[in-house]
Amino acid sequence: MHILKIIHGFPPQYNAGSEVYSQSVVNELIKTEKVTVFTREENQYQPDFRFRKETRQGVDFVYVNMARAKDAYNHNVVNERFEKLISEIKPDIAHVGHLNHLSLGMVDVLHKNKIPIVFTLHDFWLMCPRGQFLQRNFDGKNLFKLCDIQEDNKCASNCYSMYFSNETSENYYTNWVKKRMEFTRKITKKINLFIAPSRYLMNRFVSDFDLPKEKVIYLDYGFPTHYFKSITNKLTDSYTFGYIGTHIPAKGINLLVEAFKMLKTKAKLKIFGRPDGQNTSALQKMAESSQNEIEFCGEYLNHNLALTVFNQVHCIVVPSIWAENSPLVIHEAQACKIPVITANIGGMSEYVQNQVNGLLFEHRNVVSLYEQMQFAVDNPQTMSRLGERGYLYSENGEVSSIEEHCKILNSIYKSLIQ
Repeated sequence: MHILKIIHGFPPQYNAGSEVYSQSVVNELIKTEKVTVFTREENQYQPDFRFRKETRQGVDFVYVNMARAKDAYNHNVVNERFEKLISEIKPDIAHVGHLNHLSLGMVDVLHKNKIPIVFTLHDFWLMCPRGQFLQRNFDGKNLFKLCDIQEDNKCASNCYSMYFSNETSENYYTNWVKKRMEFTRKITKKINLFIAPSRYLMNRFVSDFDLPKEKVIYLDYGFPTHYFKSITNKLTDSYTFGYIGTHIPAKGINLLVEAFKMLKTKAKLKIFGRPDGQNTSALQKMAESSQNEIEFCGEYLNHNLALTVFNQVHCIVVPSIWAENSPLVIHEAQACKIPVITANIGGMSEYVQNQVNGLLFEHRNVVSLYEQMQFAVDNPQTMSRLGERGYLYSENGEVSSIEEHCKILNSIYKSLIQ
């Protein structure tokens, strides 16, 4: 079986959740199947939409250069070149992880060539032009306001007003969003099966985006669990909180820093993740006034996660200001029996239950986050017991291995291939 894995970025260039998950899936599938990865790069010194091929560790990669085309959703040149690629490599099935920064029209190409399509939903991008239901308000008052549902005129006024130059601009962008959403809905009808890694995300797509129930299944992520075997976590130092991930505003690290600064007892905070220019600089400036130690630890290698991250913390905090659907870091912490503090919304509260295997705080509420962090510092033994509970949806508290996960994926692929 020849599997075409399509994802908008791939490690080591891109290391967010969907990319890391895709890498784990590819590394496992390649043991028994042929895999081609179609992904993007952003090379400012090469022409837009150039295709480039390379082979690494038994995997064929095809990169499309998307250096200057981030805001568009469909590119005819990409679609045409993608169709030539399909006729050349002849995949049996396509597994899409994300099409942002690529081209929605690629689904048309696959459907036209009778290639079955599986689509894993990693966020809201199909139903929200910006992907996270966070508004890009420019009124100076409502930074990253949470959005409840997609509406064309609301998208234009609250997320694209930065482009307005006169009274006709709002109508233009309202129509732009309308066309984008119409095209997206048309495309989704050509996808054979959607996989949602949280029940929350599955239900949102069925109720708010009208995906047919029979076309969406729930399947949580799988993990290379051998990464977590070296965990010892025998810390005797001050109670240490950890954050793992990117430094973009949607992750809510500023809330974490502010809540940490409110703690009344000695503690530490370690922030892991690739530095992100001025975002990281702003967070470091914010951390300067903390009486307790805040350390920016830089990037880590995923296969060293237990040793370099989880062995250095007592607790992981996931403070995202959007309704994340199934954060990898929560599962990874649970695999290492590390308790998690996270928000009471979305898939975060699906995989962490208050006083069961972690703590929940009121979403986007810095005082509520502080209160739960203070509880953790004051009750380290209770937190340790919560961490031991691990993953809620298995009898032994273990997350699903990537081997078991890919067996399920393989059975899905085979059921769709005629």
